[in-house]
Amino acid sequence: MRVIALLLTAAATAVVSVSATPYGNPIWGGKLHNAAASRNRNSTSTRTPMFKRQNSTTSSNINGNPFEGKTLLADPEWTARLSVTRDAFLARGDTENADKARAVGQAGTFAWLSDISKLSHVDGLVDVARARNKRAAATKRQQTTTAGGGGDQIVGLVLYNIPNRDCSGTGAGELQGAEGLERYKAEYIAPLAAKLAAAADVTFAVVVEPDALANLVTNLGVGRCAEAAALYEEAIVHALSSLQFDHVHLYLDAGHSGWLGSEGNLQPAAETFARIVSRAGNGTKIRGFATNVSNYNPFSAALPEAFAPFQSQSESESGSSSPAPSPPYDEDHYIQSLALHLDQAGLPAAAAHFIVDQGRVALPGARAAWSDRCNVAPAGFGMLPGTRVRSRLVDSIAWIGAGGESDGECGDVPGAPEAGEWFPAYVEQLVENADGSVGRAVEEAEADVEA
Repeated sequence: MRVIALLLTAAATAVVSVSATPYGNPIWGGKLHNAAASRNRNSTSTRTPMFKRQNSTTSSNINGNPFEGKTLLADPEWTARLSVTRDAFLARGDTENADKARAVGQAGTFAWLSDISKLSHVDGLVDVARARNKRAAATKRQQTTTAGGGGDQIVGLVLYNIPNRDCSGTGAGELQGAEGLERYKAEYIAPLAAKLAAAADVTFAVVVEPDALANLVTNLGVGRCAEAAALYEEAIVHALSSLQFDHVHLYLDAGHSGWLGSEGNLQPAAETFARIVSRAGNGTKIRGFATNVSNYNPFSAALPEAFAPFQSQSESESGSSSPAPSPPYDEDHYIQSLALHLDQAGLPAAAAHFIVDQGRVALPGARAAWSDRCNVAPAGFGMLPGTRVRSRLVDSIAWIGAGGESDGECGDVPGAPEAGEWFPAYVEQLVENADGSVGRAVEEAEADVEA
């Protein structure tokens, strides 16, 4: 138990921003991703290092963290959308929120490759990253800033086109069955691998297939998930083995605290992740895991919500007499718990690294249950990408599923459009309730101008 106590101590973190409500359904878990939804055991037992050893010649990979010294790329399309939001605030004379909207628009986000046609977007992102890297090198500005455009860029991508996608929900994609699996390999992964190989001068962080493995942990009782299980495993194994480049850092999706965080799900989840990496081959490496993708959980909450109560934990189990939640009520507690189970499953906790999505965060009391998941209000943009937290497990806070696209024609904000459509009124709410790091970015920008 001393090892557990030491690990938990090493992973201790501090609250940097808003406290908020966790998101998701620990049983169903299906989170219909915004844009994509509207459009449509045979492993070796040889134990080898399974996490990506970073290229030490790359300046950004201090201690192996690919985000260190880099800025998550702000997609110009994202920036343009938020400029419209800024103009709306200015038209009402609300300069405070207009400034916040500008800061949000400069924040880096991940690009979702939700169908084969989206692969062409990668080329544009690479061009933008190269141009910004060149400009930064010319001006000798190599320090990461919270707003996009300063320092070396890291391009965030999300693979979200697995055959029989969203088996526990309604966000099915373009690929189905065995034929879809072959298309996934030949028309989706192979072209993407070629694009990434040709951009060896650019650093990438890639989240692999949100929800897929979490569904295999909790939802095999759902007929569509049972049917999809073999497809999911083979597709993800193929993706991992095909994207093994020093400049590409892979993060398996690991659900979120309300889905896989319960004691009954943690070990099966860790075993599933270990099996997948092992199946991909002894040489296959990943950097770590992504949590809370497109969900509303806070990284660190001051208190649990009423639907996520504390349960006592004995001092002999935890090394502390303080209470502990079950399941973890925020992502910080979740990744600490998951890291221990990864170690037990053969993926060393010392090598477990996480990126945590804070693209939108529900405010305390906004929801009555884990299953409240559609255009949750009130909510706000969470901690800006790159906001530092005191956790050795966290590579970066990220905006993987950045707020702004509707979850569907539901929720408490009037006028919600179909899933995936831009929701102006909701975006304005996210700006108004944005984490304090957004306001600090505004203040820093104003100070730079005055200087």
